[in-house]
Amino acid sequence: MNDLENLLMLDGEVFPLDNGCWVKFEAKEVKPSSAVPYGVKYSLTLHDKRNQRVIGYDNAHSFKPTQKYGAKKETYDHIHKQMEVVSYEFESASQLIEDFWKSVDYYLENNL
Repeated sequence: MNDLENLLMLDGEVFPLDNGCWVKFEAKEVKPSSAVPYGVKYSLTLHDKRNQRVIGYDNAHSFKPTQKYGAKKETYDHIHKQMEVVSYEFESASQLIEDFWKSVDYYLENNL
């Protein structure tokens, strides 16, 4: 089984955490395109005790990075960090999952 299949198997999974927060995985196979060249739409989210999303990795919509200089690139992969949105460079499904859990750990260590 490859790492993309592992991500797709997590679709719909919700993981309650001991501190009242919870994590949700969504991953659907789609036809590869210029916006989604690896063929998966995903949303990995951490929600706080009040059910507010505090971290989200997804490619559900495009956004324009707020870089002052350089070429403007419309990107789909990005991270929501509360109110901030930053570009995310998708390397592989396994790297996505690892990066997401690192962000969850960092948030929980520094915000609870």
